[in-house]
Amino acid sequence: MRRVVMLVGAGFGIMLLFVGFLVIGVYGAAADLFGGAGRPGGGDGQLARNTVPPEYEDLVQQWGNTCPELSPAILAAQLNQESGWRTDAESHAAAQGIAQFIPGTWATHGLDANGDGVANVWDPEDAIPSAAAYDCALAGYVRDVPGDPVDNMLAAYNAGPYAVIQYNGVPPYEETQNYVRIIRGAEASFTAPPEDERLPPLEQAAGAVSFAQEHLGTPYLWGGDGTPEDDGRFDCSGLTKAAYESVGIELPRVANDQWIAGPHPTRDQLLPGDLVFFATDLTDSRSIHHVGIYVGGGYMINAPYTGATIRFDPIDSPDYFGATRPTDA
Repeated sequence: MRRVVMLVGAGFGIMLLFVGFLVIGVYGAAADLFGGAGRPGGGDGQLARNTVPPEYEDLVQQWGNTCPELSPAILAAQLNQESGWRTDAESHAAAQGIAQFIPGTWATHGLDANGDGVANVWDPEDAIPSAAAYDCALAGYVRDVPGDPVDNMLAAYNAGPYAVIQYNGVPPYEETQNYVRIIRGAEASFTAPPEDERLPPLEQAAGAVSFAQEHLGTPYLWGGDGTPEDDGRFDCSGLTKAAYESVGIELPRVANDQWIAGPHPTRDQLLPGDLVFFATDLTDSRSIHHVGIYVGGGYMINAPYTGATIRFDPIDSPDYFGATRPTDA
């Protein structure tokens, strides 16, 4: 539950003016500093902090460097897309476990990576290394296919290597194209940038802040998306999603998924428009329970809880988890 900030009368007007000048000033300076451009992903082969469930972090870090086409960030984004880190996941096509192997593929490519004498598709200690090894085997199968080798590897995992070879690249299957797009789009979120690298600002962020500011005072509604059916009301992630949708950036619907919608600035790198998250377990993104839009000066605009309205609140609290700078990829 967020703390109440009493902003009334002249004080409220001063805050709005402060936010406006802060957004303009920060993004004007940032555009000069970064030249208005940046690169996705990056980093030095290290996972971003708190993006992978802690019990799997070492496995993903180790096995994500199995071959040049794979990285810990790609492997993490792939596992997140396959199962959402659920070890008991099973699809309608009988794909099983955290890496969603079908039985025939597992029979050929499943590894007893933990050395307990059994190659168990339901055991992440076997399935995560097996996914990495299978990715790299697929990368070898499609190495001579035109196009991006990482895209081709991922497409082969989803559709099979022969489809990639047949179509000279990612095949024209909507499922496969979306699979590749989602994983490559999430890659930057799972990548730890070098310590001396600052994240580029996002041009559309000022528009997202403006949208949120225009809805100050709107009553909270659990599950609210701001639609006429919701009487224009939002919950926390409904507000952030709508704010970025207003500037042409599509975010996932719930706060946990919004955490992996871009790279993660540190507390001292925050810029207006960054999404700020709060969790019950500061080592596990699965425990995220709240999100807001940072506006500068240690404050966010957020839809806090039932009975409250969209308002300014401070971000510095014991449950502050981290931030995401959404990408427009």
